Amino acid sequence: MTAPYRPLDASAIIDLYFIENRARLLDIASFLDRIDRHEGAQEARQDFRYQAFAKALALLDGSSGNRAAAIQMAFSDLSTEPLESAVGLKAVGAWKGEPDAGD
Repeated sequence: MTAPYRPLDASAIIDLYFIENRARLLDIASFLDRIDRHEGAQEARQDFRYQAFAKALALLDGSSGNRAAAIQMAFSDLSTEPLESAVGLKAVGAWKGEPDAGD
């Protein structure tokens, strides 16, 4: 018979996932450093994807306990009206637009 499932406590979560997430933070820092080092960095920081990324990073600093949902929304299309056609469109990972009026 298997033992009943017991959720991990916060300390166990740190023990299990710290190194993995430390590496993710280093990847993000490297990504931002590469942008800063190269020609066109100022223009790149104005790109809607960079702006969404920066907003998401700022949300990490919060203590709401619901950071994942807030970050997902930072990258999400907030429009409420469907497009007539998605032909020729591609996913870019962030939304380049404004919410519908009245939202």
